[in-house]
Parts: sequence; C-alpha cells; structure tokens
Amino acid sequence: MTIVKSPKMNGQQHKLCTKLSSAYLRKWWFTIAVSVLLLILGILVVCYFFTLINAVVDYQVALRPGGQTYGWWAKPPVEPKISVYVYNVTNANEFLSNGSKPIVNEVGPYVYTESWEKVNIVKNENGTLSYNVRKIYVFREELSAGSDDDVVIVPNIPMLSATSQSKHAARFLRLAMASIMDILKIKPFVQVSVGQLLWGYEDPLLKLAKDVVPKEQKLPYEEFGLMYGKNGTSPDRVTIFSGVEDVTKFGIIDKYNGKSHLPHWLSEECNTLNGTDGSIFPPHIDEQRILYIYDKDLCRLMPLHFEKEVETKGGVKGFRFSPPTNVFADVERNPGNMCFCPAGQPSCAPNGLFNVSLCQYDSPVMLSFPHFYLADDSLRTAIEGISPPEKEKHQLFIDVQPVMGTTLRARARVQINLAVSQVFDIKQVANFPDIIFPILWFEEGIDYLPDEITDLMNFATTVPPKIRVILTIIFFAIGALLLLISVFCLIRNSHRQSTLHLEGNNYLATAQIDMQKKMAKERY
Repeated sequence: MTIVKSPKMNGQQHKLCTKLSSAYLRKWWFTIAVSVLLLILGILVVCYFFTLINAVVDYQVALRPGGQTYGWWAKPPVEPKISVYVYNVTNANEFLSNGSKPIVNEVGPYVYTESWEKVNIVKNENGTLSYNVRKIYVFREELSAGSDDDVVIVPNIPMLSATSQSKHAARFLRLAMASIMDILKIKPFVQVSVGQLLWGYEDPLLKLAKDVVPKEQKLPYEEFGLMYGKNGTSPDRVTIFSGVEDVTKFGIIDKYNGKSHLPHWLSEECNTLNGTDGSIFPPHIDEQRILYIYDKDLCRLMPLHFEKEVETKGGVKGFRFSPPTNVFADVERNPGNMCFCPAGQPSCAPNGLFNVSLCQYDSPVMLSFPHFYLADDSLRTAIEGISPPEKEKHQLFIDVQPVMGTTLRARARVQINLAVSQVFDIKQVANFPDIIFPILWFEEGIDYLPDEITDLMNFATTVPPKIRVILTIIFFAIGALLLLISVFCLIRNSHRQSTLHLEGNNYLATAQIDMQKKMAKERY
C-alpha cells in the first residue's frame, strides 16, 4: 500500500528547517565575518603598521613654520661648547737660530659656550628654507684651564703664509718682502693671548696689505684671528630642503650663498654640497647609509660611516657615525682624493692632512684630526711635546637617532696646521724648514639634548613597537578564538539540525503507520 504524504506535513517540516537554519546563520555567520575581519586587521598591522608610523614621523619631522620641530631647528634648545687647545711654542728662539726641533706645550682647554639661532628665515616656493646663522660665543673660565688672556707663542700665520706664497715669485719681490718685514719688525713667531689668537688682533702685514694690495685681492678683514668674524650673525646665506615635499632631502643643503656647488675642486662629485650642517639628517637611517656634513671651514663634504650602536642620556639609542679612516689619506691610499688636489699630484696634501688653502685666501692651512690622528706619525714626531693620538679623545663623530635623523651627541674635532715652506731670500724665515706646524685643535659639540626632546624620541622609538605587538596579539587572538568558536558551533548545530530532521521524519512515519492501522481496523 502506497503512503502519500500530506502537503500540510511537508510544509511544516520545511518551515522548521528554515527557521533553524536562518536563526543559526544570523547568529554565527556574523561572528565568522567579525573574526575574519579581525584576522585581516592583524595582518595589516603586521605588514603596514610601521609604514603608517613612518608617515607620521615624516610629517612631524618636516620643517613646517609653527611646528615644534621647526622651533627646535630655528633656535636649538641646546648649549654647544667649543674647547680650544693651543700648541704653545716653548723654544722659538732656539728653533730659529740653530735649527732645534720645535717644542710645544699643549695648553687648554679654553671653553666657550655657544648659542645658535637661524635668522632671516625665508620660505621658498620649491620647498626650501633660506636663512643666516647667528652664533654667540661666551667664554667660561670656570670650565677652562685658565683665562683667555693667557699668553701663548705661536707661528705668525699671516707672515708665514705670505713668505710661503712668495716661494715661487720673482726674487726681487722676496727681497722686497724681507725689507718690509725688517722695517715693520715682523717675526716668525708672535706672542698673543688666547683670545686674540681666536678672535683677532691687529697685524701689521694685513694693515699694510689693505693699502697696497689691489682691491680685488684684498682680504675681507684687517685683523687676524682663527675665529675672526664668527661671533655674531654670519653673512653666509644657507638654503636647505625643509622635507615638506620630499622628506628624503630633509635638512640637505640646496645652495650656499646662492651656489649649488663649490668652485674649488676638480670634479663635480667633490664640489657637491648635498650634505647637512650636522645637526639634522633625513629620517629612517640604517647602518648602510653614508651621511654627509658640510661646513664652510672644512671646504668639502665630510662623509660619515656607521661605526656602532650607542646609548645616550635618557636611554635614547642611536647610531654612531664617524669619518672613514682614509678620509684625509693621500692619493696612493685613497685615489678618490685626487680631485682635492687643485694643481695635480704635486700639490696634494700629505697623508692625514687636508689642504684648505683655496678656502683660506691661499694661506697654506692644513686640517687634520687632533694630534695627527689617522695621519703619518712622522708629522707628530717632527714636533716635540705632542702625545700619541687616542681615538676616544681625538676622533670626530656624530651620534644620530636613526628614526628621526636628529643628532643626539657630537664631537667635531679638528686641528689647524700651517704648512711652512723654507724661503732662503727672506732672512726672517731662512732657517725655518719645510714643516707642518700645528697651531691649535678644538673640540666642538653637544653632550645631550633636553629632556623634552629625548622623551619624544623615546616615545617615538619604544611605544610604536609595543603598540604593534599588542594590536597584533589582540586582533589575531580574538579573531582566531571567534573563528574557532564559530566553526565549532557551526559543526555542532549542523549535527543537531540533522538529528532534528531525522527525528521529525521518524515521528511522521510512525504517525502514518498508526493511522493506517486504525483505518484498517475500521474497515473490518
């Protein structure tokens, strides 16, 4: 006998399944969607969190007028110091009379504190800023080894520069120069105070040159001092990239006194100016980056290579950058330095020295690191009284916070030397041999930054990684947990629905059999 299901029964069964399925879907598919979304957010945090943080850093670092970084740049809240050490000559007469080895006594430090400020700032349309630098130096006797009125005996730089330059001039000019120096009683060594040596004193030769030298060849000053004219606002106009339009150029010099290149050297690469002043660098620095700094007195870009990781005051971690050991090497050791030899190899500086005469009105000034660090030891031993160089005391370095590109600590250590040439026709220097004579060396820099800046740097470097870890854990943990719960419940409820479906079918089948039996009894 064929059993025919009632349409009403089929409808009730379908309605029950639909109700169970739709309620389940509304509840658990929404949970699955949320869990998948959280997992996707976790993946995005892992892959792109630091990209977002770097974009925020780039925006904050760029020099925007009115911004905090701009204020720190325009008027740095630091107090740099410059410590000067003078090589006082103790046997000048013996050296000139009988050719004794020169003996020097290093005196110092004589410490000056500095205040820096950018003035006459102009924002340009090409994303650059132009400005002048004002530096004010104040002598700090309490930090010094003595007063800057202390008297020292040092080579007469104006005179020895003039005699060295006349070595290849006509003989009658040298004889005339000797007569003038005799009349003016100019001697190869001068006795001056430390302050005069630095900030200027009247020199009879410069005073005479003012009247007799053609206007186009005149020096821009009447006094001589190794730091003459530096206490105050510099006339040099500097233009740098603000980083607003391109953060990779942040702080890099665009022009110096309206020029994009130096005029001195033999190649465009050596004449380039695309470095910073050493206080800021483009952000996101890694160990492979070569940093470049430019200072007018250096007369070139100074490359700085990664040396090691350091930790400064306040627990701020940074990278130490210092010049490569061959930066002042001769062309045999560093062929790349050939472009710094204006007239070819014969005029190249000895190993460990850098000839800046083209930046110093042709005065034979040679720069080196203090105590002839990284130079041939013969230069040091030619002078008695100079101790062997020590890396910790005489190396130039800059510690940089790599994320923001800010200088944390710096030591610019440079020694000024005079390359003296023997000139027989000038009796005053006839016994003065060819020699590299050290004058002084200085150490300029900062020890630490204010707490407000270091706190910001610590926040920028330590907090984002922690936030990234926390967000990653939260998104992945909650997302994975919700997904597991959803799948578990999905499987369990799917099994329950199958059971309910089977039970419903059994109930209907039993009811149909009972009804059939009842109908059969009624027939009989």
